[in-house]
Amino acid sequence: MEKIIVKKSPALRGSVRISGSKNAALPILAASILGTEDIILEDVPDLKDIEIMIEVLESLGSKVEKLEKNKVLVNSKNLTSYETNYELMNKMRASFLVMGPLLARMGKTVNSLPGGCNIGSRPIDLHLKGFEALGAKVVCYDDGVSASCNELVGNVVYLDFPSVGATENIIMAATLAKGETVIENAAKEPEIVDLANFLRKMGAIVTGAGTSTIVIKGVKELKGCTHQIIPDRIEAGTFMVSAAISGGDVSVENIIPSHMKPITAKLIEAGNKVIESDDKIRVIGNPEGIPINIKTLPYPGFPTDMQAQFLALMTSLKGKSTVIETVFENRFMHVAQLTKMGADIEVNDRKALVTGGRPLRGEEVIATDLRAGAALILAGLVAEGKTTISDIYHIDRGYEDIEEKFRGLGANIERIDE
Repeated sequence: MEKIIVKKSPALRGSVRISGSKNAALPILAASILGTEDIILEDVPDLKDIEIMIEVLESLGSKVEKLEKNKVLVNSKNLTSYETNYELMNKMRASFLVMGPLLARMGKTVNSLPGGCNIGSRPIDLHLKGFEALGAKVVCYDDGVSASCNELVGNVVYLDFPSVGATENIIMAATLAKGETVIENAAKEPEIVDLANFLRKMGAIVTGAGTSTIVIKGVKELKGCTHQIIPDRIEAGTFMVSAAISGGDVSVENIIPSHMKPITAKLIEAGNKVIESDDKIRVIGNPEGIPINIKTLPYPGFPTDMQAQFLALMTSLKGKSTVIETVFENRFMHVAQLTKMGADIEVNDRKALVTGGRPLRGEEVIATDLRAGAALILAGLVAEGKTTISDIYHIDRGYEDIEEKFRGLGANIERIDE
């Protein structure tokens, strides 16, 4: 079993290049099913989740070739199946994103229910509601769901909640539907804008991405293109927090600063210095940090995927900080692990109260989910002694070369195989 060992480290210093966005690459890989020509994707992160999505595409008949470490060619001209593999779907929630493209391309799709991090219920009802609005017949059974249609027809789809996955799935299905589709109360995340830009390069007609109303005018077919994935704002945020928690000086490069606004604002509020330029952000940590309060919200609010990392930071801020989690109901599993390390955290329903300033100590802890694993690495940087993190496959799902990147900043971190 592989584990990550983190020992108390000096203040981190230097620069780190951020990889392409996992949460942008996954829907774009799924959308490649819609194209009938070669698609070349650049800055695709080398992650477990990406490997699983590529396996899903190959199981459906797409031909996928890794041209370089972060460059992938996909050709989905000759799809052979509309039924996804149960074991692959069970490994990762984002694999459900192939449902919309398959429905559009083949008129039918059969999927098992998605797996992934156990951070909340994350129902798929909004995805299915969208497919039904476009004219698909949806049938749910114990461990799966199917959808079929003679023809998808554009319609108005109102989302009860601005779900990222549902917005993406409905956009992809609508690209080949007859007529116009309008998604109201759509999610606004940068990853949706990147998906829309990719689809437009293939010949889709999509407007309004990044706003609450997205309009898709269906076309007969989509072609191929070359597209560079946007930088990963959550990885960037994690390394920005590493500068703050360690009192260091870190330049985070290959990012889009406008995507980082809620994270930047909270780091400044906590007393850190943040310097922005065209494609990088420098964070100079303040050892005498100021307690802060955060509330997770859909974009452009504070991202739920940064909640765990900021909670780790709060343990070092003298005084009382609070976290209110509004997106996922089960996203405080890392609290027990941080408490084991000596943190003073009280959780009441979806609110966590952190009394910071108590020294942390290294312990054997478990990465309960992807972002929890990142939070434990951050805590381990400042904890006395050695922190041993197990179940690190969660971390590998979302962070490329994480030990190498942290070591490049001076962190005392290594991976072992017991």
